[in-house]
Amino acid sequence: MITENSSHYDNLEKMTVHELLTNINNEDKTVPLAVEKAIPQIETLVTEIVKRMREGGRLFYIGAGTSGRLGIVDASECPPTYGVSPDLVVGLIAGGDRAIRSAVEHAEDDPEQAWKDLQLYHIDATDTLIGIAASGRTPYVIGGLQQAREAGLLTGCIVCNPGSAVAQAAEFPVEVVVGPEFVTGSTRMKSGTAQKLVLNMISTSVMIQLGRVKGNKMVDMQLTNHKLKIRAANMVMSETGVSRERAEELLAKFGNVRSAILNSGLNLDEY
Repeated sequence: MITENSSHYDNLEKMTVHELLTNINNEDKTVPLAVEKAIPQIETLVTEIVKRMREGGRLFYIGAGTSGRLGIVDASECPPTYGVSPDLVVGLIAGGDRAIRSAVEHAEDDPEQAWKDLQLYHIDATDTLIGIAASGRTPYVIGGLQQAREAGLLTGCIVCNPGSAVAQAAEFPVEVVVGPEFVTGSTRMKSGTAQKLVLNMISTSVMIQLGRVKGNKMVDMQLTNHKLKIRAANMVMSETGVSRERAEELLAKFGNVRSAILNSGLNLDEY
């Protein structure tokens, strides 16, 4: 059984605000180094995800508490950033949508519930399931991964303890061992940061591999606010040399940067 390691610091209540902030920051600095060690595992998982998604598969995240919320955040940002369907990357949390804002008692303790939740999406063997669990022992995540793997799905996970049950349940585990939290057991801190970094790496790399970025730009982003419309117009102007007025006309007609550039009349077929 995995136990929670005690913080490197003690008597936190006696620290000044400056000491608290400095020491938290010192702990946070170790997280990217822990992620770096896991890059080979992340690379393998991303490579396998891309294979599935190129064949029409989808990506699902499951988790409880902070882990579940982080999966939902990552999934929810894919449609506006990359112009993909909301059904392509989906985040699920133990306890349902209510658990996004409030803790739902015992929601993470049912090893059968994740698979039940996934059935609402008609999940099948073309899909990928990533379980997110800082401790690596969440029954909701373990059960979901086990049943998904039995059903032929690609399975991965993001955990922050070595040798966990969640990692054993996944075909392609990612283990980012961050060590003790500043506040003992508060996995929303370093563990949450590590999970967010890895999720960023996974979804961004997958979307780039799927052709959703050109150069270094989000050419398929949804134009959902004034700031993004200005950014999109600047991108069209930069790539085509047209005026701002013409760029805005193209965006209004065709809906995103890629389509605006393709229909600019400048024979930019590589888009």
